[in-house]
Amino acid sequence: MAHTRLRKFNTKDTYPEQKLDNDLCQVVVAEGKLVFVRGQIGQDLDTSRSVGIGDVAAQTEQAMANIKTLLEEAGAKLEHVCKITIYIVDPRYRETVYRVVGKWLKGVFPVSTGIVVSALARPEWLVEVDAIAVIPPARA
Repeated sequence: MAHTRLRKFNTKDTYPEQKLDNDLCQVVVAEGKLVFVRGQIGQDLDTSRSVGIGDVAAQTEQAMANIKTLLEEAGAKLEHVCKITIYIVDPRYRETVYRVVGKWLKGVFPVSTGIVVSALARPEWLVEVDAIAVIPPARA
């Protein structure tokens, strides 16, 4: 079975100021059960407009809402998340970001890695979250 790639895009359209030309997608469903969600930020999935500028909690809410939407488009749910990686540009954001993520993933218990980075792809982005999920086999 070939991998399914959802919400394909090219970086030359999404980030014209960066002079890039990469073919990417928001989600890859591998072998029909592994779901890899691209790092999500405070950006509306449909308009590509940044939201919550200067507000790390609002950006995290948007990132988690995006992950939920993308998982659902791939046939998965938040409860299927096994691994998340959280990137923040300031260690002082950790508590705020983890509270928001924790609210979205309450009762899920994923493996989590947190990383402090010097910057994300755009200066207004303060947090990025990516996820890996596994769709369980259908029960008869």
